[in-house]
Amino acid sequence: MLLELAQWLARDLRVFNVFNYITLRAVLAMLTALALSLTFGPAMIRWLTRSRIGQSVRDEGPKSHLTKAGTPTMGGALILIVVALGTLLWADLGNRYVWVTLGVTLGFGAVGWVDDWRKVVHRNPKGLSARAKFVWTSLFALSAAVYLAYGATTPAMLELIVPFFKSVAYPLGALGFIVLTYFVIVGTSHAVNLTDGLDGLAIMPSVMVASALGIFAYVAGHAVFAKYLGVPLVPGAGELAIFCGALAGGGLGFLWFNAYPAEVFMGDVGALAIGAALGTVAVIVRQEIVLFIMGGLFVAETLSVMVQVLYFKWSGGKRIFRMAPLHHHYELGGWKETQVVVRFWIITMMLVLFGLSTLKLR
Repeated sequence: MLLELAQWLARDLRVFNVFNYITLRAVLAMLTALALSLTFGPAMIRWLTRSRIGQSVRDEGPKSHLTKAGTPTMGGALILIVVALGTLLWADLGNRYVWVTLGVTLGFGAVGWVDDWRKVVHRNPKGLSARAKFVWTSLFALSAAVYLAYGATTPAMLELIVPFFKSVAYPLGALGFIVLTYFVIVGTSHAVNLTDGLDGLAIMPSVMVASALGIFAYVAGHAVFAKYLGVPLVPGAGELAIFCGALAGGGLGFLWFNAYPAEVFMGDVGALAIGAALGTVAVIVRQEIVLFIMGGLFVAETLSVMVQVLYFKWSGGKRIFRMAPLHHHYELGGWKETQVVVRFWIITMMLVLFGLSTLKLR
């Protein structure tokens, strides 16, 4: 019923040329995804509970997490569904960037779904093998990278843009662009996945970063704003504001159920897909470095794991952090879970505002 109403509303608004306004459609996509998530979230949680698709908790983790065992997981599938519906209802379906971003998001989501399904339903602790996960995620990321590289219409679309400077950009060429795009998409995907360890920790920063990237997409696709702000013009990129709006709305709807104490967890199906989506949008709007800034939380979480593993091997068993990723270090240091989450949200908010400031500080 709700979906039929949204379809009717979309057709009705087309008559009044509302589809000429990207900002309005971005808001409508966000509200659509939010409403669908809040409406169908309880039903999905009940289905996951009946199917006994529950989270397993590591024995070596914080003892406070043992109570989370059995909580429904793979709830990230709900985010993907509502984001796809919100985007398909309100975006220009003739826009190639919309399809590339949706394709990467759903592709990474499918990999995460198989991994989660094997771990939770088939009780296989290894899930999808590391090799298979690497191959499939690489396939999706490289396909998008090659398509975007050879579909570039201006030299600026193949340059690495340095924020805070109007005229500093490094030409990458097609090969350099493909390599950079691959690492941004895959790296962001796994960074968000590593961050997803506490109730609400990964989803709210993802919402904030997605919202900011929506602004960058709108500016990059607008000839006047792009020229005034010194941002590379990427014709058609403005439509990604609708996708980012849907992602923000779907994420907020999921947070309703994922807030402490969580009724459902995202799982790899959500975390891998959301990270890949953020990376893809950042690449298209030529803001990879800004993504690195705004997603500083994801970067810190990933670096904490890398440093911990390398130092552990180099030192013969010693550790820098009490436990990695970084959020567990603070938990074991005495912070409550909610304190870690909210403080990390505050840090992300400041980083996102700093990233947005690069639009004018040039």
